Amino acid sequence: MTRSLKLAAAAALSLAVALPAFSQNAAVQVEKPWARATPAGATTGAVYMTLDNKSNAPDRLVGAATDVAAKAQVHEMSMDKGTMKMREVADGLAVPAGGSVVLKPGSYHVMLMGLKKPLKAGQSINLTLKFEKAGDVPVTVPVAAVGATSAPMSGMDHMDHMK
Repeated sequence: MTRSLKLAAAAALSLAVALPAFSQNAAVQVEKPWARATPAGATTGAVYMTLDNKSNAPDRLVGAATDVAAKAQVHEMSMDKGTMKMREVADGLAVPAGGSVVLKPGSYHVMLMGLKKPLKAGQSINLTLKFEKAGDVPVTVPVAAVGATSAPMSGMDHMDHMK
């Protein structure tokens, strides 16, 4: 085999190995992201959404980042003998192959800690979700009213929030 043929074969093999990694970003779709407005002085907030894994490989939401808070963590809220408990999901949140996970009040959510200013209804915040396989997924999150229980209605409800 000539040197140029060896280089071409190596390049083709590298591309074949890398392509599945590139296609992972399109695999996880974020649907109906939203956050609740927070009162003045609040230091925490929460973001909710549905994560829909369109691939045949499981993935895991391992973290998040935003410019509106000092920290963003994946949390789970549960009840234990009448006591509400909230904890960080230490190993990340599994998103099954071909399945979805709903982040909603009273369950899984992205906890925003150390808010730099209150979240105000009608505004949007930027959030980056960090997946084990899909990598960083930027999301625009509309902020609903303080007592909201679901995403605010808008013309963006059916948009794909993947970039």
